[in-house]
Amino acid sequence: MISTASASASAPVAAPLAGPALRDAETWIFDLDNTLYPAECNLFEQVQRRMGEFIATTFALDAAAAAEKRKYFFHTHGTTLRGLMVEHGIDPADFLDYVHDIDLSAVAALPALAEALDRLPGRKLIYTNGTVAHADRIMRKLGVDHHFEAVFDIVASDYVPKPDMTPYRTMLQKHGVDPRGAVMVEDMARNLKPAAELGMTTIWVPTTAAWSQPDADGHVHIHHTAPDLTAFLAGLHAAPAASAG
Repeated sequence: MISTASASASAPVAAPLAGPALRDAETWIFDLDNTLYPAECNLFEQVQRRMGEFIATTFALDAAAAAEKRKYFFHTHGTTLRGLMVEHGIDPADFLDYVHDIDLSAVAALPALAEALDRLPGRKLIYTNGTVAHADRIMRKLGVDHHFEAVFDIVASDYVPKPDMTPYRTMLQKHGVDPRGAVMVEDMARNLKPAAELGMTTIWVPTTAAWSQPDADGHVHIHHTAPDLTAFLAGLHAAPAASAG
């Protein structure tokens, strides 16, 4: 179990891991959506549509007004759910069950990713703004569920989404992770900032979506970039003497 001091933003921050040290990291923490599976699967398009439907039904709005309200919640509160809870007291379970009831036929098994994960010796966790149930469905489709010991989800975060610092600390404490030996992998660059500040090494999986891109000062918190996550992980073993950054 890590100490409170090691999870504090004021604690000394270790240099990012590279080369063999990155390959042999103690703990790997992966985001789920658009990170473990390719963004081209467009699952978030389905989720967005269902968010809009939920808002339209709840507030008796047309589709355009519901879309604007969803965007407002996202930009003001970090997630649509957080906005609905803070401003309207919406039951999070009802919302999460509805928006994650999506078609996963676009998600295919990724045996190469499973093999790359198998070759990483460290512990592996999922940290998602979604739910355990959603993560389990995705991981089973990908064929990688057996590689992950736990999922830290939005419920475990007390519905406080990334990139708020509080759930990062909670996640580290709950799962006994020393951030100085941990790697966090994410498609949303802004979600890597708290991880880097806590001492984790960060890997950004970029997509073409605007919300994936770093803020003006965001690049300092990105230690490695992996446009193809499977190739990146496989490359750690194919060229162990070279830096992966």
